[in-house]
Amino acid sequence: MRRYLLVLVFLASSLLAQNPTVQKSNTIENLRGVSVLAGGVAWASGTHGTYLRTTDGGNSWQPAQVPGAEALDFRDVEAFSAEFAYLLSAGPGEQSRIYKTTNAGKTWALQFTNKDPKGFFDCMAFWDRDRGVAVGDPVADSSGKLKFELIATEDGGKNWRPLPPDAIPPAVEGEGAFAASGTCIAVQGNANVWFATGGKVARVFRSTDGGKTWTVADTPIDHGPDSAGIFSIAFRDAIHGVIAGGDYKHPEQDGPHLAFSNDGGLNWTLSTAAPQRYFSGVAFAKPHSDSGAVIVVGSSQAAYEDGLSKTSSQKSWDWNLNAVSVSPTGEALAVGPKGLIVSIPTAH
Repeated sequence: MRRYLLVLVFLASSLLAQNPTVQKSNTIENLRGVSVLAGGVAWASGTHGTYLRTTDGGNSWQPAQVPGAEALDFRDVEAFSAEFAYLLSAGPGEQSRIYKTTNAGKTWALQFTNKDPKGFFDCMAFWDRDRGVAVGDPVADSSGKLKFELIATEDGGKNWRPLPPDAIPPAVEGEGAFAASGTCIAVQGNANVWFATGGKVARVFRSTDGGKTWTVADTPIDHGPDSAGIFSIAFRDAIHGVIAGGDYKHPEQDGPHLAFSNDGGLNWTLSTAAPQRYFSGVAFAKPHSDSGAVIVVGSSQAAYEDGLSKTSSQKSWDWNLNAVSVSPTGEALAVGPKGLIVSIPTAH
């Protein structure tokens, strides 16, 4: 009998370990940014100038506000240690800003403020703690062509310079990026960068030289209305990438909402995994391995896909989540409305 009980306890523990676990965030703000590091360190961000930090794997979270940013919505956080992080707020005009801390939030430096009232920045990504890039929705250039706004830094954000608009293919009328999860742009290696779009088209822009030159590829992701398209993009190396999206106004609507690339983003193939509801965030579950497993999250479904060419999700959960991040060592956290933070297992 004792051995039987031990087996039951072991099985129950194993099943529990395969399911997401809600963490106590100590906030009720809506969260859309998350950055998970090794060693139990993670940052999250959200409405009313809020950011959160944990150094013990989420056993305890410390929420705080950036002084003077109480009206801002931090849609993206990119962290490099327990002390060092960048925040990006999304919004029209001067509501789009970038802040940086090097002392765990004791002080924040305002590094960039968008001065164009028609501009709207969506997300950012960093190759390392000094070199990063951010993307904003299209604005008309001097010739009247619509171009996505791209700014980059090579000195830790002391200077954010516009990338030459002439090198960027024109945007289509009605095309934009989405600030839903801080993951509409991705970087890899020393100079690879991709960003994803939606609206009238669903495309992926690609540069292999840090933004000096660009190409653009159409994708089969659902698009059309301004609420539909690609919301998130991730690459695990220079070749293998994944995009996820849908229509946030119709989150229960089925795909095509998930696609992958095996040639660096030049071509995209629809995933056969099902169902494919609206996804606002995607991340590789094992980023430093040859595994094609991904985690996708959205307002009506989260799922662990063991392979993008398979026909069904290995695991799915009815969670309302906005963004997901996976550490280099495989720890995954997702965030959502009302302070929701969920730990998602990556070992299946």
